[in-house]
Amino acid sequence: MLFLGLGCLLLHVFVVFGTELTFELPDNDKQCFYEELEKDVKFEIDFQVIAGGNYDVDCFVTDPLNNVLYNEKKKQYDSFSHTTAMAGVYKVCFSNGFSTFTHKTVYLDFRHGDEEPLIQTMTGSTALTQLESSCVSIHEILKVVADSQTWYRLREAHDRTKAEHLLERVTFWSIGETVLLFVIGIGQVMLLRSFFSEKKGSVAAAT
Repeated sequence: MLFLGLGCLLLHVFVVFGTELTFELPDNDKQCFYEELEKDVKFEIDFQVIAGGNYDVDCFVTDPLNNVLYNEKKKQYDSFSHTTAMAGVYKVCFSNGFSTFTHKTVYLDFRHGDEEPLIQTMTGSTALTQLESSCVSIHEILKVVADSQTWYRLREAHDRTKAEHLLERVTFWSIGETVLLFVIGIGQVMLLRSFFSEKKGSVAAAT
C-alpha cells in the first residue's frame, strides 16, 4: 500500500515546460529560436559552447517588439532569466559571425512557466503527512540529480572535444616530425655520398 500510494502521488508531478537541445552553428552564421509566451511568464535560458574555436558565441534575446532583453558577445556560457511584460513571440539568437573558419557546437536549455505544487492540495498552511513529505524530498533530489547529469554530460562532451583536437594536433605533429626525419636522413646520406664521390674523382685525377 505504501508503494501504491507513493506511485499515485508521483502521478501529480507538474514540471516547467522546456526545451533542451544541442545544435551546430557554422562559421559566419546565425541561428534563432522562437517561443510564443503569455504575459507575466518567467523564462530561463542556459547555454554553453561545448566545441569549436575558442568556445565562444554571441547571444541575444528580443521580445515581440524586437526590444533587446539580453545581448552578450563572445560568451562561453551564461544564464538569463526574465518575466515577460507582454504576450507574443520571443526570440533567442546565437551568432558565430566573428568566426571565419570554425563552427561551434552549442547547448541550449530554454525553460518557461512556473512549476506546479507536487501535491495539488499542498499550500503554505497545510501540514504534510510523512508520505507526502517523502514525495516532496524525493522530487527535489531527482531535480538535483537531473541537473547534475546535464552538467556532467556537458563537461564530458567538452572534454571529449578537447581530447579529439589534442589527438589531431599530436598526430599531425608526429607525421611532420617523421617526414622531417626522413628528409634529414636522406639529405645526410646524399651529402656523405657526395663527399666520397669527390674523393674518388680526385684520386683518379692524381693517378
